[in-house]
Amino acid sequence: MFARQLEDIPLPFVRMSLDTEALLIARCRRGDADAWNELFDAHYAATGRFVFQLAPDFNREDVEEICQETFLAVINNIKSFEGHSHLQTWIFRIAANKTRDYRQRRQAAKRGGGVSTFSLQVENPETGLTLDPPATAPSPDDWLMTAERGVQVGQALESLGGPCQEIIELRYFGDLSYEEIATALNLNPKTVSSRLSKCLDRLEQVLRAVTCGKQTKPFSV
Repeated sequence: MFARQLEDIPLPFVRMSLDTEALLIARCRRGDADAWNELFDAHYAATGRFVFQLAPDFNREDVEEICQETFLAVINNIKSFEGHSHLQTWIFRIAANKTRDYRQRRQAAKRGGGVSTFSLQVENPETGLTLDPPATAPSPDDWLMTAERGVQVGQALESLGGPCQEIIELRYFGDLSYEEIATALNLNPKTVSSRLSKCLDRLEQVLRAVTCGKQTKPFSV
């Protein structure tokens, strides 16, 4: 039941073949500026949609900042990408982590804590490139239709945390197959299926608690 509700959230993605990605990544590693532009064009907007699904209470500026941080991390760490999964899967995992970090910083700021600054002019010391993302990300207006439900789901996922949060995000917000998740998390597809089923059951319980304002305990699988 709950899985069907998550699947109802529209989130289209287009993926390159692994061979095409491998060639693109090789060019990026050589510092090819055109290759970086191709990578941004292929993945920036999809990453923005993914972030907004994870945190529909964020505004456009929040999502863009998270995307910028994500792709700066991609630039700095592209040489560590081993190619066992689609590049988009790797980018989504980075984006999910950056989204959580951003929320924590914002919560710390509300409590009076410090917030580190982020410059779009930072250059990669190896490639000399600065982040120049395309301005083609879709407007959040379309996403706001599901924002209320999405905020509740996001709160429930944050409460759930851990492996369950990651596997649900990749499956339903990242639109990854069981095989892609298995590769990304170093699991076999049957384990992914079993874990996802347990995590969805737990998420439904947590969602009920979140909507009722109750505290929940972390869930391990």
